Amino acid sequence: MEKVSAYTRPSAWVLEPEASTFAPNSKWSNKDMDPVPPKGRTWSTFNYIAYWVSDATNVAAWELASSMLAIGLSWRQALPAIAVGHIIISIVMVLNGTVGARLHVSFPVLNRSSFGFWFSYFSVVSRVVLAMFWFGIQTYTGSECVYQMLKAIWPSLARMHNGLAPGAHITTSGMMCYLLYWLIQFPLMLVSPQKIRWLFMVKAFVVPPAWLAIMIWAFVKVPSNTGLFEQHSALSGSTMSYAWLSALNSALGLYSTLAVNIPDFTRYAKNERAQYVQLLIIPVAFTLVGFMGIAVTSAGMVLYGDVLWDPLQLIDRWDNRAAAFFASLSFVLATLGTNISANSLSAANDMTVLFPRYINIRRGQVICAILGGWALCPWEILASAQGFLSFMNGYTVFLGPFAGIMVADYWIVHKGKVDVPSMYRPHGRYRYTGGFNWRAVAAILLSVPPNLPGLISSINPKIKVGGAIKIFDFAWLFGFSVALVVYSTLSLLFPAKETFIPEAITSDDHGIDTPASEKSSHWEKRSVEEDVKVVV
Repeated sequence: MEKVSAYTRPSAWVLEPEASTFAPNSKWSNKDMDPVPPKGRTWSTFNYIAYWVSDATNVAAWELASSMLAIGLSWRQALPAIAVGHIIISIVMVLNGTVGARLHVSFPVLNRSSFGFWFSYFSVVSRVVLAMFWFGIQTYTGSECVYQMLKAIWPSLARMHNGLAPGAHITTSGMMCYLLYWLIQFPLMLVSPQKIRWLFMVKAFVVPPAWLAIMIWAFVKVPSNTGLFEQHSALSGSTMSYAWLSALNSALGLYSTLAVNIPDFTRYAKNERAQYVQLLIIPVAFTLVGFMGIAVTSAGMVLYGDVLWDPLQLIDRWDNRAAAFFASLSFVLATLGTNISANSLSAANDMTVLFPRYINIRRGQVICAILGGWALCPWEILASAQGFLSFMNGYTVFLGPFAGIMVADYWIVHKGKVDVPSMYRPHGRYRYTGGFNWRAVAAILLSVPPNLPGLISSINPKIKVGGAIKIFDFAWLFGFSVALVVYSTLSLLFPAKETFIPEAITSDDHGIDTPASEKSSHWEKRSVEEDVKVVV
């Protein structure tokens, strides 16, 4: 009992300080927060290709065109919107990704240089909550894939007795499949970020061929000149323009979170050139998957008489049980890779910054698996909280400004000359005013509120906001552009002089395996010297 009771004390869970720490003490950092040492920089160009092919093959990307066709665009207009949206997001991805590859630090740490040490926690906390909600929802999607796999083997599963109350919003078979998927997913969440790249490589080799086979089946079954391919847009003039901008915003919003936290992955790059391939692979992969979604849905429309944008609903109509099993297996693998990369790893990275003494990436993923997977009850959210889902989809009103401020601070304001050690010090040069960079606060206040009326209307359509909703149609672009211009202008007109240094100070400037005391002394000396130069 004494051994068990020992684990109930907070001190038992304190992480051991690392000799390589980059903070004054273990209260402010741990091994997973520190800049990645050379031996941990293992991601090559091929790994980033596999990563994005893996991420593009997910149910949300498959269904992306549905929102565009639903508002009246034709497929000829929808595909360019997907392509242009992902070209834009890939540029932002590489700009922010290069920072991670150069400095080898994660998004929550990097964000302190632009937002201020304490204001950065606003973006971190909000993203933790968002990532855990989406983790639960994606886990539920994965459980539906497991259901289709098991039903293909045992068709009687569809007639399984439901012992749960109708108000539970999930059946006995649904709960069983949810538990199975969660158990499959959980061990993969314990794999380190350096090694999880192999999951993305497996997914990149397995899922695209499976989806290509589904598309070939669609073209064999139904000629390409029927179904959705016959649809022409009924929109014209300004109505069509705003509809296209809304479609573009949907494409931007799909991975707007990763455009902000891509340093969480590029920090493991062998060199900054390794991640440049994102400029090409992101628009190509996502546009192809969007086309697959349109082609297969078009075939389903002719064969079954319904517009089945959800591929699992389409698979449910198949008579070929073997085909249904392997197709569902590909969607299980697709959901696994996406949920870990876009949600659980993101949440875990953020939690390490919130509680560095107690939480590393592995513990953060365990917390995400429990809270996001079970405590939030995603089946309840999907059944009864459409307004809340609309809010989460509309979160791009914040993510666009976050990305704009990050790009402006590193590339325009400081021109790459930043002080990595100070990002770990609460009283370092990035403290600004009480831990808040008022320029970032101003950029948020000027870029977010204009989109709020449209966000409110999307949550509750009964609330009419007039022409203000048109800004919400291109919320990400508006927020990104306004925040970038406002932050750059204020930072150049009213510079925070203590943050300007003649050259970058990075973790590679001093031996990364040097003891913490020597390292802190070395960097503190350099930081003081740079402060003196700025004053002079």
